[in-house]
Amino acid sequence: MTGRLEHFTRALPGFGEAVGGMIGTIRATGVSDTVRELVHLRVSQINGCAFCVDSGTKTLRKNGKSDERLDMLPVWREAPCYSDAERAALGLAEAATRIADRPDAVPDEVWAEAARHFDETALAGLVAQIALTNLFNHANVAIRRPVGAW
Repeated sequence: MTGRLEHFTRALPGFGEAVGGMIGTIRATGVSDTVRELVHLRVSQINGCAFCVDSGTKTLRKNGKSDERLDMLPVWREAPCYSDAERAALGLAEAATRIADRPDAVPDEVWAEAARHFDETALAGLVAQIALTNLFNHANVAIRRPVGAW
């Protein structure tokens, strides 16, 4: 597949730097790299962003995550290889990504479960990670960013 733009952030002066600042802020919230990376990959799977699924899978493998954890991510609810905190983050990620799928997009139970595992700062970081991943997924799908173009 041929991309429509080499990379959309290069066409927007200052955008890449702003995103870099957001990523730094999200990293400083105390959410572990593993949770952020799992959330990124799951949201990207839902949105069908091949570029982000490829890069997210490679990042998790590079950081020592097992094939089992990667293979079972689409069925994380039934897989025993995720912690309760990871499950809470994945539940929030799915709800906040699939906002048109139900009248109460992020049910109180989903939020409460996430709040059991993450403090207010970390919850804000998770929400920001989910939103930023959705932004990049939507942009990459629109511009047809090719897999492996990073």
